[in-house]
Amino acid sequence: MNPAITQCPICQSTLEIVKLYCRTCDTSIEGHFQHTTPFQQLTAEQMSFMITFIRNEGKINRVGEDLGMSYPTVRSRLHDLIRALGYEVGEEEESAGTLPEEERRAVLDALSNGSLSSEEALKRLSGKG
Repeated sequence: MNPAITQCPICQSTLEIVKLYCRTCDTSIEGHFQHTTPFQQLTAEQMSFMITFIRNEGKINRVGEDLGMSYPTVRSRLHDLIRALGYEVGEEEESAGTLPEEERRAVLDALSNGSLSSEEALKRLSGKG
């Protein structure tokens, strides 16, 4: 049995379930039906990402290694998945990890060589300085 598609292959609109069928007794029921889980509305790519995320126990670094993606890309895909499931990504979560890797390393180097205080490093790493 093929998996159900959720988007129209012609116009990309969301498909609606209008018919249910029982193979055992050959009964058909027609009407307008809701998706029973938010997972049915995920794209194949989102579902694949979710499976990889779960298989890697939610460890973003391992997901990145598995998929050949950077940490920010994995976080972005995770946020897209969260939204696709009907949830909001918190403002704090959204902005976390937005400091480019080069800047983050520069801050950590400055901290380790003593040219930056720990308080100032924390501000910069959190995006508040």
